[in-house]
Amino acid sequence: MRPYRWLVRCCYLGMFVQAMVINLTPLLFIPLREQFGLTFEQIGRLILINFLTQMFVDLVCTAVADRVPIKPLVVAANILAALGLCLFATAPFLLADPYTGLVIGTIAFSIGCGLLEVLLSPIINAVPSERKSGDMAILHAFYPIGKVAVIVITAIALQFAGVGSWPWIVALWAIVPLVNTFGFLAVDLPGLNTGPHRHTIRKLIFRPATILLLIAMVLAGATEVTVAQWTSAYVEQGLGFSKLVADLVGFGLFGVGMIIGRLWFGFHGDHGNLSRVMSASAALSCAACVVMSLAPNPWVALAACATSGLFVSMLWPGTISLATSRFPLAGASLFALLAAAGDAGGAFVPWAVGIIADSAAGWQINRLREFFGPDISPESFGLRVAFLIAALCPLVMLPTVRLLHRVRN
Repeated sequence: MRPYRWLVRCCYLGMFVQAMVINLTPLLFIPLREQFGLTFEQIGRLILINFLTQMFVDLVCTAVADRVPIKPLVVAANILAALGLCLFATAPFLLADPYTGLVIGTIAFSIGCGLLEVLLSPIINAVPSERKSGDMAILHAFYPIGKVAVIVITAIALQFAGVGSWPWIVALWAIVPLVNTFGFLAVDLPGLNTGPHRHTIRKLIFRPATILLLIAMVLAGATEVTVAQWTSAYVEQGLGFSKLVADLVGFGLFGVGMIIGRLWFGFHGDHGNLSRVMSASAALSCAACVVMSLAPNPWVALAACATSGLFVSMLWPGTISLATSRFPLAGASLFALLAAAGDAGGAFVPWAVGIIADSAAGWQINRLREFFGPDISPESFGLRVAFLIAALCPLVMLPTVRLLHRVRN
């Protein structure tokens, strides 16, 4: 890996860019709503547009990723991320409808984010190394690193510069993908599996192992994104803590837990025990969701929220590593298909959790309400029920991983 050390660093920064693009908009929900008079549905739609755009890019890449040079794509990904952030910051003030400007910026940086999601993993996988799973875990550790960095830096900037400064903050974040654009232009990429002996999607799509990998990826994306997107709101409205505690303890420590889990496995866990690690992660993720939902003591539920990042940390990169070990000759198309599956889980299951929370708030299940106490609010009850149902995702992933370990390609 040493001859490619600058390329590896560019990939790490690319994963940071991906985290920045996905997690920056939620931090601006309140400023955007107050400045432009947006509804909560319009704000939530920006997240849905983000993930659906990424999923569309992933699916397109399944057809073209192995047929075109990968370096122009990864350079374009960083350019689009930078351009999208600049459009997001400026377009609302240039167009008659500010929301249209936000949508245009979101689509642009989501295309760049989707390309990065598809391309970074096969690049790292192509770099010569004897620690493939560990290298993949370290790459994906830079996602939560980016998440935590964006949360802390943006929150501090908004606090000191004021919420009205958000366009300048977003525009300054565009410097990161711009720098990475020149980084990728300056490095050489290793040869990917694009020859006649590679595993094509047509050869892989109907194999039992591929189907199980796609199911696992949907469940991994659903588990990780659901807990990540809803933790802050759940801690505040579901458990009754302050916004500061919800963001720093709930959401912030969730990201720290993801960093610890992925870095630990990246440096110490690559010894043929990936399936066991993923099984343990799925089981503990399920347990965390159950505790978050059913713990009568809000401090116990908060602890489950804070530690859940550690438990979910290996589900997404672990599934990718299982795929590369099963199909070492697979090209970038397989990574694109896996990314699309993960984005599908990350787009629709968190949305479904919101629908369930709204619906369950009006349920009259007296025994369950009495379990939480007579003073529980409808919002808290709805969110607790939604998290309990969300526990099904890691629960189903547990036998999926075990079956994947047994089935042949």
